[in-house]
Amino acid sequence: MFEERLAAIRDKRVKIAVIGLGYVGLPVACVFAQAGFQVVGVERAKEKVHQIRQGLCPIGGKEPGLAEMLTQVVQSGRLTATTRYEECRDAGVAIIAVETPIDRETRKPNYEALRLALVSLGGHLLRGTLVVVESTIAPLTMDKMVKPILEEASGLRAGEDFHLAHCPERVQPGRLLYNLEHMSRVIGGMTPEAGQLALELYRHIVRADLDVTDCLTAEIVKTTENAYRDVQIAFANEIALLCESLGADVWKVRELVNKCPHRDMHLPGAGVGGHCLPKDPWLLIANTPEDFQAHLIPVARAVNDGMPLHMADLVVKGLWRTGRDVRGSQIAVLGYAYLENSDDTRNSPSEVLVRRLRELGAKVVIHDPYVPLYQGDLRECLRGCDAAVLMVAHDEYRRLNPTELDVPVVVDGRQVWEDKAGPWFISLGKGGWRV
Repeated sequence: MFEERLAAIRDKRVKIAVIGLGYVGLPVACVFAQAGFQVVGVERAKEKVHQIRQGLCPIGGKEPGLAEMLTQVVQSGRLTATTRYEECRDAGVAIIAVETPIDRETRKPNYEALRLALVSLGGHLLRGTLVVVESTIAPLTMDKMVKPILEEASGLRAGEDFHLAHCPERVQPGRLLYNLEHMSRVIGGMTPEAGQLALELYRHIVRADLDVTDCLTAEIVKTTENAYRDVQIAFANEIALLCESLGADVWKVRELVNKCPHRDMHLPGAGVGGHCLPKDPWLLIANTPEDFQAHLIPVARAVNDGMPLHMADLVVKGLWRTGRDVRGSQIAVLGYAYLENSDDTRNSPSEVLVRRLRELGAKVVIHDPYVPLYQGDLRECLRGCDAAVLMVAHDEYRRLNPTELDVPVVVDGRQVWEDKAGPWFISLGKGGWRV
């Protein structure tokens, strides 16, 4: 059965089921369909399924090539979408790409969507099927949760009756198709045979290194790479706060630091958002034994989580310097997505900022050219505002001259505008405005 499945994957004779059609699953479904496979996407959101069936892309923002590819593979009949797991019954490959958030209170994994996907898929699992989890998960999840749930739901045994692998995604909004094709991937096989099947599968779409290892290593690799980036950003943010306190310019400091070989200081900013960085560090340490105590990762998370609150402090201080109180002031927040030129608002730092400003008694108006709820005329949004806070470096904002904003206080959290705009232009990480 293994040799037959390997040949079928090599010759594109297997049907692929992709469970979850979000920022990961939808482009994955599209590229496999474009490569010549028959693909069915399973998604709980009926409206999204309806859009995809019409060849319409439900993901906004700048995603080069995605909308066009989706239309093409739907019209060709190689990609269909459904809410029914019964459509997975004849699939030889099942790829799970559902969200894996953390509980905000306990900071432990919330695997509700993953459990539902596993139970629902297990009821329709064929012998010999390759199941691949692309969702980012805590170390030991494949062995302690994914495998037992699939075995119980299907009545089959992993490694004997079906194959199980973990190939964590490495996509990013704005680069979904590019990363799928050009980023290397780690494949964790529950068995050597599972690893070999997954390798044969991903060779069809990945034009970069495919490194086969065990499931635990793959789980650690993915959560570590995001935790590493989060820590690096936290360091940059702490230096920005230090520079503000001392009256220095973090952007000049960073430029000169990075002239030293083997230094790569990251960009400081108004906050860290998205589905990955705010939660993957917590996933990395979620299943560690009691004799291990993480120190650096929680501190880095605290630093990055505090940046939107620091932005609120800068607004308050800027208003005070112009004789205004934050209570009763009208403040424009520019950008609500977590990333420039994207419509993705998951774990948006702007959400934290808006909540804090409203707690302080401010009236907040929000503008974002990519988030439907906050689209509109920027000039109208700024009319009558006492301050404007730049939270996201959308191209539309980069093209603005800050002197045209016509607000008394401008706070820049992304180093988009270098020149002062009005009497109280405040840039994150610069202390000169205090003078």
